[in-house]
Amino acid sequence: MMTFVLAFYEVDRAYGGPEEGGWWFDTGQLVRILALFKDEERAYAAARRANRLLEYLQRHRRPVGSVIYSGGRHEVAVFENFAPPAYPETRPRYE
Repeated sequence: MMTFVLAFYEVDRAYGGPEEGGWWFDTGQLVRILALFKDEERAYAAARRANRLLEYLQRHRRPVGSVIYSGGRHEVAVFENFAPPAYPETRPRYE
């Protein structure tokens, strides 16, 4: 049976490499599992509500893309069956 995991992540950016003047990619570290759902629609509805609340609570924090971002932003994501400890699972390659 499929379950949907609501996971809470701290987000950041990591340097990808010097190609094309330098590029960055978004990363996330698992903070905690918030809930499990059997219904996909309910899981995504809960994630949307949680992310709206987080946006409101984080409205005075610097955005992740800011040069002076120093951490502290969070987001909620939905995964099937299990939440990875970090994303992306493998470092992306510039192509």
